[in-house]
Amino acid sequence: MAKFDGILICTDLDGTLIGSDQRISKENLDAIEYFKSEGGAFTFITGRVPTTAKALYEEVRPNVPIGCLNGGAIFDHLKGEYVWLSALCDGAFDVIDFVAENMPDIGIQINTPYNIYFSCNNESTEYFRSLTGVPNLEKHYRDMDEPITKVLFSSLEDERILALAELLKTHPSYEGFDFIRSEATLYELLPKGNSKGAVMSRLVKYLGFDMNRTIAVGDYDNDVSMIRAAKIGFAVANACDSAKKAADRITVSNDEHAIAKIISELDSGDIIL
Repeated sequence: MAKFDGILICTDLDGTLIGSDQRISKENLDAIEYFKSEGGAFTFITGRVPTTAKALYEEVRPNVPIGCLNGGAIFDHLKGEYVWLSALCDGAFDVIDFVAENMPDIGIQINTPYNIYFSCNNESTEYFRSLTGVPNLEKHYRDMDEPITKVLFSSLEDERILALAELLKTHPSYEGFDFIRSEATLYELLPKGNSKGAVMSRLVKYLGFDMNRTIAVGDYDNDVSMIRAAKIGFAVANACDSAKKAADRITVSNDEHAIAKIISELDSGDIIL
């Protein structure tokens, strides 16, 4: 029996596995390879669509499917297909209309299973494209001929994101959806019940694993449910307050090879599952 048989590590990408230089350190990559070689199951659960995560899963080489779309899907990157996928109901259009009419300065980005479209551009959507390299595919949300998996509202101004969150609470359909701030500039509209924690539990069941043999690592509000769902939930040192409050343990920052440190502690027996 290998040392890490039956143990699953799920990590967030941006701000957690990925350093502030937008790279994954050699220390992290080497530790992940060691963990997998000793029977461990390693993956990431991200807000990204598979399209923008492709280069990362080719580099990291998770050995089980990835969670994506902030809990909206499980994607088998080895087969290039979804294991499970959810989509927003038609009522989401009314919510998007509500934002577009009341806050026309807010960016509106539409995610489908394989594409990212921009229904309303602003400085924050331009910033997003500069980071991810995705093309500016402009399309109105009501003209979509693909399922909509989630909607991202965006602004570079913190006060506009906070105002957006308060505005959405006044919509009559508010309780029919989930909303999460996934980054400082992004506020997401998700199908009800979707979260990183829920998709982690779904993945564990799909793999036939035990939740008591899981570790989750994250840094932001959208990671809180995953941190809480795992047997041991970690927040990196650079995490926001909500992630740190939810965590069982605080580890080093994303610039100090946090995943490598956790695997080292697991290897030495400082972490026991």
